[in-house]
Amino acid sequence: MMNVEDVMTTDVATVNVGTPLRDVAALLAEKEISGLPVVADDRVVGVVSEADILAKERGETRGRRGLFGFLVDDRAAAELKLEARTAGEAMSAPPVTIGPARPVAEAAATMIDERVNRLPVIDGDGRLLGIVTRADLVRAFVRSDAELAEEIRHDVLLKALWISPESVEVAVDEGAVTLTGVVENRATAEMLPAFVQRVPGVVAVTSDVTWENENGRPDR
Repeated sequence: MMNVEDVMTTDVATVNVGTPLRDVAALLAEKEISGLPVVADDRVVGVVSEADILAKERGETRGRRGLFGFLVDDRAAAELKLEARTAGEAMSAPPVTIGPARPVAEAAATMIDERVNRLPVIDGDGRLLGIVTRADLVRAFVRSDAELAEEIRHDVLLKALWISPESVEVAVDEGAVTLTGVVENRATAEMLPAFVQRVPGVVAVTSDVTWENENGRPDR
């Protein structure tokens, strides 16, 4: 499977907690990016984005949405952001991060669930290794049929499910995958389409894979 480390950017612009917001805005404009990791003692402690700066300029106080939002102190935190003068005061914390070995599909799901456009990539000690953005994930999605077929054979069949690539034929046409062949058991046959669907760039999966019965013959 394609992992975060395969698509992340390693040359990452950062700021520290004491960086003035004016300098943060200038760096965002210079790099033509919409957000930056905030670091302290070499560890990612937050993310500051265009939205944080624009909210301050507009005087917005954005508390947590939902029926029970009034029970938490998000409104107070938003008020404090209006007084922010530094990246540390304006940043969103704790940061939503991801590890380098996590699947690209997990990064995409996290961005959607958390409503963020970027994920700092960190090691086990919280140190910054890179950053992955929605644009990175879109680029990972645009790959040739041949590349998709090779990844399915190597990463899904062989590495993930321990299936001999010779046992299953993989055909890819404009991102649509068709699988045919015979595997050892029903569970593997049923898991295979779900694993293939998670490969970035796959738009549909049709599986005609069967499994062997107790006599070693194909069954359904």
